[in-house]
Amino acid sequence: MKSVTPPSTKVAPSVPSNLPSHLGHSLVRAALNVGDFRRAQQLFDNIPQPDPTTCYALISALTSHGLPHEALRLYASLRARGIKPQNTVYLAVAKASGASGDVLRVKEVHDDAIRCGMISDVFLGNALIHAYGKCKCTEGARRVFDDLVVKDVVSWTSMSSCYVNCGLPRQGLAVFHEMGRNGVKPNSVTVSSILPACSELKDLKSGRAIHGFATRHEMMENVYVCSALVNMYARCLSVKPARLVFDLMSYRDVVSWNGVLSAYFTNKEYEKGLALFSQMRSKGVKADEATWNAVIGGCMENGQIEEAVEMLRKMQNMGFKPNQITISSFLPACSFLESLRMGKEVHCYVFRHWLVWDLTTMTAVVYMYAKCGDLNLSRNVFDMMHRKDVVAWNTMIIANAMHGNGKEVLLLFESMLQSGMKPNSVTFTGVLSGCSHSRLVEEGLQIFNSMGRDHQVQPDANHYACMVDVFSRAGRLDEAYEFIQRMPMEPTASAWGALLGACRVYKNVELARVSANKLFEIEPNNPGNYVSLFNILVSAKLWSEASKARILMKERGVTKTPGCSWLQVGNRVYTFVVGDKNNMESDKIYNFLNELDEKMKLAGYKPDTDYALQDVDQEEKAASLCSHSERLAVAFGILNLNGQSSLRVFKNLRICGDCHNVIKYISKIVGVTIIVRDSLRFHHFRNGNCSCQDLW
Repeated sequence: MKSVTPPSTKVAPSVPSNLPSHLGHSLVRAALNVGDFRRAQQLFDNIPQPDPTTCYALISALTSHGLPHEALRLYASLRARGIKPQNTVYLAVAKASGASGDVLRVKEVHDDAIRCGMISDVFLGNALIHAYGKCKCTEGARRVFDDLVVKDVVSWTSMSSCYVNCGLPRQGLAVFHEMGRNGVKPNSVTVSSILPACSELKDLKSGRAIHGFATRHEMMENVYVCSALVNMYARCLSVKPARLVFDLMSYRDVVSWNGVLSAYFTNKEYEKGLALFSQMRSKGVKADEATWNAVIGGCMENGQIEEAVEMLRKMQNMGFKPNQITISSFLPACSFLESLRMGKEVHCYVFRHWLVWDLTTMTAVVYMYAKCGDLNLSRNVFDMMHRKDVVAWNTMIIANAMHGNGKEVLLLFESMLQSGMKPNSVTFTGVLSGCSHSRLVEEGLQIFNSMGRDHQVQPDANHYACMVDVFSRAGRLDEAYEFIQRMPMEPTASAWGALLGACRVYKNVELARVSANKLFEIEPNNPGNYVSLFNILVSAKLWSEASKARILMKERGVTKTPGCSWLQVGNRVYTFVVGDKNNMESDKIYNFLNELDEKMKLAGYKPDTDYALQDVDQEEKAASLCSHSERLAVAFGILNLNGQSSLRVFKNLRICGDCHNVIKYISKIVGVTIIVRDSLRFHHFRNGNCSCQDLW
């Protein structure tokens, strides 16, 4: 039998103990030079009296290589051994404590420096201010700053920068101005670190003054100063100065490119922003995540939804992973396109990449599902959120309001209060909107009256308009009109519009005239107001007066927005207009509607020809109703259900009253859930009923 040779094992060289100081110091530095931090620490621990230079070198090396906790452990061992550190060691430890992000460790170093009488040292003081700043502790930084007998430019810069980085830009600017009054001249680091405060506050006046200072003191060659100036002007929507600074820069980093890009998109100069993005790529400047986020967000802000989708694809093709900012800015695209499938894909991405912990992202997902018509999924995501702020609660309340779930809105509001979350102005807008869509008049009044009394939120014009809507939808038009007249501010278009909309439902011609005339003064170019009055007058057979409304609209050059409806089938979105025959399945659609028409008549359906709105005979009116866009879209959706039990249709205008009635019949005859979102709300049609309780 052959003998087996055991595998060789590499034994770490032993560390000599009780090293002479000079040899120990040399060996520690040698270990540091080759990056062997473990051996350096072992050697250091065996030096009876390590000198300050070696202590500083080892602590600094550990910190700079991402091991601040090891550096602090080393400092603790020095204290345990009774070795009193000198200034340079405290300086290194202060930097390590800041890098650790643990404010308790910074405070320990601060207390040690006070006990040893070294707190007046300006270099150590500056390091401690910076360390407190990294831990977001402005109080500690201010204590160090105030204790300094002599303050140099670094002291002032560190203190102002600490405030800015901790989200206190006003205090940062105050320190900057105090610096000038004390005769300390800011340097380029000071300027580049204080300009973000001007950006945050949109303080263009201070930003311009700092720009002038930078120019007079020859700082405009500094890329950080110029990038900060570009960003400041961009955030203040001063695009021309931002571009001027950008064009004069001898070297442009990606931050400066991103600043001008954001300025163009935020200022609604979409084409210039896109042109600059193309120029950036042609010059070989490597875009970063912030660049792509700026472009995608810019497309969204300017209504270029499909372009935003394309940019997201390009971003991923270039190897970038969308982050929280990307997702939050892109998710509204799924809402605008009403693409539930795309929204689910984005949600899956959020789940796979552990973005479920991000509050802003998950709130955007909640809103996306609600806007795409799936309130159940919206609620599921909301319930699974690990933390909820006031925006998350408001989003869920508004989601239920737009779906007409008034009672659920009130339950959510109660849960919000019980959780300790304080409601704000937006909360009450959502709650009152939910009450209006569900005819919860008394509950709405109670909530409205409690705003200032119980929650210290004073009602504004939006809240008053919501209350007008609460009265109007419940048919209490006289109370709605009286409420408008008692408003402490000038009634808005929303208030008069709510009353006008209800006048058609409840056939109140007199109040319709009053509210329409007010609306013609407030927003003379809104075609919806003229059309609503025209429809009310036609329904009342007041043909001559209706004709005058149409003539007034024409004289003012106001054109009616064409109605259209759309839905997604598979990966495509199909759009329909009234009388549409462009769809390849048009014959099937109209034949199917004719079949349904016969079944509906047997079930008791009678066309409401008031919604045809032409001065023709009843038979022609009934025929014209059959070709309304929402009816065509619903029919097409049913023909392409592919085993699904529900379909979602979207319309840019308010749903026609007769179509609303027809879709109720269709939901019962076909046995499917039909969700229609019009310009006001969602309608859930199930088994012959609608969630709006016919308050469409």
